[in-house]
Amino acid sequence: MKPYSDVLRLLSTVLLALVTWIPTWAEDQVENTATIDLKQLFDGNPPQTIADLKAMQQHQQDLAKQLVQCTVAVVVGPAHGSGVIISEDGYVLTAAHVAGTPNRRATVILADGRRVRATTLGCHLTLDAGLMKITDAGPWPFAEMSPNDTAKSGQWGIVTGHPGGYQEGRAPVVRIGRVLTTDRFAVTTDCTLVGGDSGGPLFDMEGKVIGINSRIGRDLTANMHVPVVAYRESWDRLKKGDQWGHFPGTGPLIGVKGVADAGTARIAEVYANTPAEKAGIKAGDVIVKFNGRAVTDFASLQLLVNDCSPGDKVEVELQRGDRRVLLKLEVGRQSS
Repeated sequence: MKPYSDVLRLLSTVLLALVTWIPTWAEDQVENTATIDLKQLFDGNPPQTIADLKAMQQHQQDLAKQLVQCTVAVVVGPAHGSGVIISEDGYVLTAAHVAGTPNRRATVILADGRRVRATTLGCHLTLDAGLMKITDAGPWPFAEMSPNDTAKSGQWGIVTGHPGGYQEGRAPVVRIGRVLTTDRFAVTTDCTLVGGDSGGPLFDMEGKVIGINSRIGRDLTANMHVPVVAYRESWDRLKKGDQWGHFPGTGPLIGVKGVADAGTARIAEVYANTPAEKAGIKAGDVIVKFNGRAVTDFASLQLLVNDCSPGDKVEVELQRGDRRVLLKLEVGRQSS
């Protein structure tokens, strides 16, 4: 066994080496921040260093300070929710179940507690997309809608809103998470939502709106958002004050399942005792027109069905092998 003095001498040497190495390591971390690609990190690439994590944290903190300024609380009759201002003249995106119906008086509460008057505009009930307009004179702080059609699976996002409802003296609350799944009907994230968050915004890490809080999953880390494409594609109807579609569980049904990633509305399965089966639609058919309107893929077929009401009688044109077939179908009703 080495003498006690030799052990102390060895420990002193190790400590001296650590003291010398730690500042050098820290300097390397600071220098590396200049080469950090935040876009790659927020698009889903895992961070590799402490410097990566610190850079991500700083960006999120700086961005959140800006985003809460355009996040609002919304009061429409007995309904309380959230929203986001997306134009200087006061257009507000929210959820359809918060806005309720068009042409209702509403109150918008800004991040600093000011209350201003607003009116509800259009609602796409199927996708839960609602629009409002502040009627008091602006200008108002706002965020831009993302120009992209959908969010990307794996990317980071920021949710703001008023969980539990608006509380005097409390600014909009910020949550951070990642996009889990996405399509043109819904974005799912693990950004935790609770009651009162409905209608609040989901932002990307550039501060652009990519979705609106819609439904809370059974698991608090599986939450649904209306994709921003729902607002951009239907902007004229929403602005005009139209209301269309149906809330989940109350809408139309024809009873088919599409072939995944087919690029067409090719039918994979026809469910028993449904309008599709009664009309004569078969697995393998490709629906090309529904109710006189062109069908480009299964998602577009779903949208056209959702524009109908239960009981509507429509024509369905489909490709079956090398021939075209025209069928008549009466739209059914979903069971809630």
